[in-house]
Amino acid sequence: MLASVAQAQQYPEKAIRMIVPFPPGGGTDVVSRIVAAKLGELTGWTVVAENKPGSGGSVGLGLAAKAKADGYTIVMAQNANLVINPILGKANYDPIADFQPIVLTASAPQVLVVSKTSPIKSIKDLLTAAKAKPNAIKFATPGVGTSSHLAGELLQQRAEVKFMHVPYKGTSQAIPDLMGGRVDVYVASVPSAMAHIQEGTMRPLAVFADRRSSDLPDVPTLEELGIKDSAAVTWWGMAAPAGTPDAIVKRLSTEINRVLQLPDTKEKLKMAGAEAIGGTVQEFSALIKSDVPKWTAVIKGANVKSDD
Repeated sequence: MLASVAQAQQYPEKAIRMIVPFPPGGGTDVVSRIVAAKLGELTGWTVVAENKPGSGGSVGLGLAAKAKADGYTIVMAQNANLVINPILGKANYDPIADFQPIVLTASAPQVLVVSKTSPIKSIKDLLTAAKAKPNAIKFATPGVGTSSHLAGELLQQRAEVKFMHVPYKGTSQAIPDLMGGRVDVYVASVPSAMAHIQEGTMRPLAVFADRRSSDLPDVPTLEELGIKDSAAVTWWGMAAPAGTPDAIVKRLSTEINRVLQLPDTKEKLKMAGAEAIGGTVQEFSALIKSDVPKWTAVIKGANVKSDD
């Protein structure tokens, strides 16, 4: 115990590598670099963000899982690559056994939108139409197995309706078809839909979250509209290889929580479309452990297959 405490007090004695499992410029990269820069400023530590993209984030997570568990390799995980990819068979690591959670850093909810010209004005309109004609409502997403796709499948299961899934290769392809009326509804992350909502070309019906989005305070949650257990946020959390010493994990969690409480950090994350979260190691661990069975059930219930 004393040796562990001494190790944490001396830590870090060299640069900390933060693996970013996605390419530069994306949401995970932006969140990672905000946290890495602020962590360095606050503590004086050298924190080096390294992009290791591939296989929807599975390459970077795989590297982190196999890294030495000494606190000098951490990874910015996302629920899509940490939890969902293994369920889809797109990763060879276990989200619980192979990683040590450190802290939940940020999250962004999904939002259900229609075009401004759509006759669908509310969730009630949507569900009424879907129940009258199963599989007639065309539901667009940025791709099979994405957080947006699974949010839509969760809605269908909770509301006991059936849409026709129309997967695209990213947001840029889906939005023109929504605007042109070729698909009826679209599930998107709040950041990717925000500009269109502000311009009035998209109408938000509801957010998939436990509470309203600070970016869309007038838009109700599905929970408020009577669809229980329907939260589907994109979250980002810092993790380390399993076996990383508890004292070092606690030190990292403490310092990253300090970073997340800074007004400047909160503002930068908000500009990136995310909300700073924070919390304990145990809270982040509990979230991962609850997400695995939740999304396993959704994926199996919808018979979702990886398109890789």
